[in-house]
Amino acid sequence: MAGVLPTLEEKASYVERMFTQIAATYDATNRVMTFGLDQGWRQQIVETVAPFVDGRALDVGTGTGDFLPMLAAWMPEGIAVGVDFCLPMMQEGLGKLDGASNPAPLGERSFVGGDALHLPFPDNSFDAITTGFAIRNVTDIVAAFREMWRVARPGGVVACLEVAQPCSPLLRLGHQWYFKVIVPRLGGLLSGNQRAYVYLYESARNFPPPNALARMMREAGWQHVQYRLSGLGAVAIHQGVKL
Repeated sequence: MAGVLPTLEEKASYVERMFTQIAATYDATNRVMTFGLDQGWRQQIVETVAPFVDGRALDVGTGTGDFLPMLAAWMPEGIAVGVDFCLPMMQEGLGKLDGASNPAPLGERSFVGGDALHLPFPDNSFDAITTGFAIRNVTDIVAAFREMWRVARPGGVVACLEVAQPCSPLLRLGHQWYFKVIVPRLGGLLSGNQRAYVYLYESARNFPPPNALARMMREAGWQHVQYRLSGLGAVAIHQGVKL
């Protein structure tokens, strides 16, 4: 499994193929690997952006659309849009656009095909923007956050959920062992594609630490950028505002 990370030139097509291959099992595997904690982290992100009742929210790198029902619950008179460049992932999430299983009023939800580096929306379109475990898959982090800044309205908020490393040396050692040894085996067992979950570990290991990611967000134009750690330091929640 050595050399699983693609070159920068190959990354976009590699990531699309990889997610196409694991789309059918992606949600179930995520729940098992994170012990169900990923849904709570996502809820924290939605609470961070706190969209208006009649607002417009965008989820970048939406995958199967986990954020969309959560955002729509905050916006019974609004719209939540998920954008992704992997069609099979969005197809797997089509059921999340149907609110029949949720008795509470939910806002409109939709998927749109598109690239995080070239979002298919006009300037100043959204009140709130979320992204979860997607930024480590883009080829240019600053450019992705700059695109989010472009499509956000003045006063709009962005919140990003991404991997981090626990501060405690003992916890960090356990975290690294889990993601290097257990996650690829578990992911391979559940999805039939162990290589995809080796990529998960390698992409996380090479991802900028939270303070560096905060600097990149500021470079992209976001202001009042701050972050907090969750999951014993395994994930970071960043937020920023467009002024």
